[in-house]
Amino acid sequence: MLKFSVQLPTDRVEDPSDFVSAQAIGQLARAIEEAGFDACYVTEHPFPSHDWLARGGHHALDPFVSLSLAAGATRSLLLHTHVLVLAYRNPFLTAKAIASLDVVSGGRVLVGAGAGYLEGEFAALGATFEDRNDRFDEAIRAMRAAWTGTTISMSGEVFVAEGNRMLPKPIQRPHPPIWIGGNSPRAIRRAVDLGQGWSPFPLPASGSGSVRTSAIESIGDLADGIARMRALAEEKGREGPLDVNFVPFGLEMNVRSLPEDDVLHEQFTALEKIGVNWLSIGLPTSSRGLYLESLARFSETFLASRTR
Repeated sequence: MLKFSVQLPTDRVEDPSDFVSAQAIGQLARAIEEAGFDACYVTEHPFPSHDWLARGGHHALDPFVSLSLAAGATRSLLLHTHVLVLAYRNPFLTAKAIASLDVVSGGRVLVGAGAGYLEGEFAALGATFEDRNDRFDEAIRAMRAAWTGTTISMSGEVFVAEGNRMLPKPIQRPHPPIWIGGNSPRAIRRAVDLGQGWSPFPLPASGSGSVRTSAIESIGDLADGIARMRALAEEKGREGPLDVNFVPFGLEMNVRSLPEDDVLHEQFTALEKIGVNWLSIGLPTSSRGLYLESLARFSETFLASRTR
């Protein structure tokens, strides 16, 4: 059965009272949970460049502030980072934030993580861009070590831990699921080697250069990627399932209007058939009222018949 993560629109910072106040986030998170969604997701951009913003980019609240407010307003809703850019973060600070959120929420964190693609943001944050993929892999290994709660010794390009220990451990064991964002062969390999899931997204070929990952223009393209992931997992003798979380065509962040119901039904059926088990969807966000109306409509059409 497909599970659904829906955008908690903490990128709508231009009108704080509508979407990004504590009251608004709490109301929206409760509405998401009551509507029957499995998770809510937030994005991350701590310091984007003017040029990217001018081309349609967005700001966002800190993901851990947003998801902590959502955790306090809900009981079972999963809390999904979609996505954290690990390559410009200190892995131990990030591990601490994730573990803290997992503890205070009662074990409800889903870690969507990516390598990042905005060179100007890396520069502003004091992180090198060219080695971001290696640093991403290194960060996952460092976080997993920290989450054991044991004393560790390891060193990386930007950190050295010589007999350090982190508590509390996450509630989820051995740690919250890590879903690897990106469409590239390296992202697929990373999901198999280091993660618990793969989180690709639609991307036309014309945009693959600017976002620095492979295009996915059709369900067939996605099916090919899932087949590569499964073959690699078998080749490496990986044990345990791998989630596949996809952003459906036409349901990107802040979509202006929802596609027709029959179009979505057909797409969801096709995605589930090829092995997708999670969908991350966006809803219209021109106002809080419209968002709540869209939430209710989607729930009634696609979630009402499910048993949670």
